[in-house]
Amino acid sequence: MNQPCIDLVAGARPNFMKIAPIIRALREDGRLRWRLVHTGQHYDRDMNDVFFEELGIPTPDVRLGAGGGSHAAQTAKIMTAYEELCQHDRPDAVVVVGDVNSTLACSIVAKKLCIPVAHVEAGLRSGDMSMPEEINRLVTDAISDWFFVTEPSGAQHLLREGKDAARVHDVGHVMADNVLFQASKLAAMGDTSGYETDAFKRRHARYGVLTLHRPSNVDSAEGLARLAASLVPISQKLPLAFPVHPRTRANLEKFGIDLGPAIELMPPQAYMSFLHLWKDAVVVLTDSGGLQEETTVLGVPCVTLRENTERPITVDEGSNELAGTEPQRVIELAMAAIEGRCKHGRRPALWDGQAARRIVAVLAQALARP
Repeated sequence: MNQPCIDLVAGARPNFMKIAPIIRALREDGRLRWRLVHTGQHYDRDMNDVFFEELGIPTPDVRLGAGGGSHAAQTAKIMTAYEELCQHDRPDAVVVVGDVNSTLACSIVAKKLCIPVAHVEAGLRSGDMSMPEEINRLVTDAISDWFFVTEPSGAQHLLREGKDAARVHDVGHVMADNVLFQASKLAAMGDTSGYETDAFKRRHARYGVLTLHRPSNVDSAEGLARLAASLVPISQKLPLAFPVHPRTRANLEKFGIDLGPAIELMPPQAYMSFLHLWKDAVVVLTDSGGLQEETTVLGVPCVTLRENTERPITVDEGSNELAGTEPQRVIELAMAAIEGRCKHGRRPALWDGQAARRIVAVLAQALARP
């Protein structure tokens, strides 16, 4: 029997973490074949091959090699390469995850070729149209055939936008699947000294973790200086480990912003090295969407340095606090965590490590031939 084949599209670091549990579930289920398509949106080793190695993702079947460039240039390169692939070897369906340029590009190509699209992490909305990710989410959801949502707000947005309720599936979150799986592997390790972050942990019994990469926070001298005005006083109470995004590091130097000796700048980290760091932090300060969710899975206090979040369940139920970027509020929430007065929240009901199995069950039922 010729099994249906689905394309799994991965292009950037957040994709890799969400694809890994789906691959495990596909192997376990056995009713569908798959082809792993790496678009090359992230193309350096720190953001690429090492994640495949650590997450147990097999070598991609296809590398599109899109590389960098502006949003438009990168999206165009991915679309051109993926269209050629699909015309040569057409899949039965395409699975895209998250909200990066690869998600948007491959969804458009598939839909124009009349190939059904499944969007994992569908329905998230920040309401902020200045975020490139928000545009990617809206366009992808406008043309998808299956919507796999991570939280109730996702389903509510999709239904309000007129999507068929029968195609909206509340499955939980593959990001939670991945964090729980990798954390269990980390817990079973006897020696963590090989991780770059281990030395920092050995020097500091209590510490916080910082990540910053969003253009609204790091691409202007004013925005970055405003955050520094809160981060420096916090670091005087609690040392901060800061794996620095390359663009953020360049802007710190360009704008002449000194974060002081208590914020330790380090290179971007591989998945397990970073998990080893943040899972034991007193508080995580971040503008990352994914880290808001990961900290909620493990109950680590999180202060989000943004004015909005497309992941409200992390605030309503989880360990996340939405701080904005004004120094007084950021310092207030960070100090609450440092002093043990913060909330820890709870893990949402379907964030139980089984989301990928639910996704594969839906797709196999729809695609697998009797």
